[in-house]
Amino acid sequence: MPDQVTILAVDDLPQNLRLLQAVLEPRGYRLELATSGEEALAFLARPDQTVDLVLLDIVMAGIDGYEVCRRLRADPRTAYLPVVMITASGDQEKLHAIEAGADDFVAKPFHHGELVARVASLARVKRYQDTIARQAAELAEWNRELESRVRTQVDELQRLQRLRRFLPPQLADLVLDSGDESLLDSHRREIVVVFCDLRGFTPFAERSEPEEVMWVLNEYHRELGELIVEFEGTLERFTGDGLMVFFNDPIPCDDPAWRAVAMAMAMRDRVARLAQGWARRGHELGFGVGVAQGFATLGRIGFEGRSDYAAIGSVTNLAARLCAAAGAGQVLVSERVFAAVEERAAGQPVGALELRGFSRPVSTYVIESAGVSQS
Repeated sequence: MPDQVTILAVDDLPQNLRLLQAVLEPRGYRLELATSGEEALAFLARPDQTVDLVLLDIVMAGIDGYEVCRRLRADPRTAYLPVVMITASGDQEKLHAIEAGADDFVAKPFHHGELVARVASLARVKRYQDTIARQAAELAEWNRELESRVRTQVDELQRLQRLRRFLPPQLADLVLDSGDESLLDSHRREIVVVFCDLRGFTPFAERSEPEEVMWVLNEYHRELGELIVEFEGTLERFTGDGLMVFFNDPIPCDDPAWRAVAMAMAMRDRVARLAQGWARRGHELGFGVGVAQGFATLGRIGFEGRSDYAAIGSVTNLAARLCAAAGAGQVLVSERVFAAVEERAAGQPVGALELRGFSRPVSTYVIESAGVSQS
């Protein structure tokens, strides 16, 4: 028969065990034999046993059938194992068997057909129990797998959110898809840095309500953020109205100086339109940009759960100082940047500027147009 049923027959009389074998084995059942209650309990305690049903005589030397049944019901591993008690007398033994936890009875001398029917019925119940237990285990495993997948997806979303704070979406997706975050390890590379902020922001913030300041910053950051994504720049940080973006890292790009200047000019035009609306509300705010090119050390900095991707080097300071020197609506660039873009951008020298933190004057140019049009 498929999925052969294993029966443990327990009786201290060998002739009774042989009789059970003669009746059940020809019908496809496999029998294990025990000649005492102690032997039966020892067998059922084995981790490799696969018994589906117990045929248990009541009257035996040593531990009787009642005690064996009670112990089986007290053990979680055998609490639901079907037990058929073989009784020699009437109702009183059956009552005691029910109290001990038996599932069914067969009276001696037993009728062969009745024995087979009762065994088949309880074996079927045991198969149902096994199926339910297996399905419950599978469901528990699916739940664990689902929880693991959800945790993984949540971790990925959190990583994506952290990466998107300073990386272009395309690069954040690349890092996540490849699983390779070595791009963010500390390294040295030539980059082009754009630093910008609002002219007149400090006095505006001092005399305005916080809600008005936040409204201006939200508009300002939204417009500039769209351009950072469009030009695929790497955002290092927001500092109120100050904003720093660099190009050519973590992924090298073609013509980073031109990208930086084109983005700076687009930012200037966007903020000029915003400033018209601000002026109607009584806020006089301008916009200045500094762009510099040079080598920097770059990489992820911070601590577990909170990190940024930063550039360290004099090139970032130079961009910040050029920004501070720019007037409203001006984009000031270093000589190196201007040399890289002068074929596509119109500009004029503004001379050598004395910039704080630099021992020598810095040759500086103002970009007047960059041959790009941003909506």
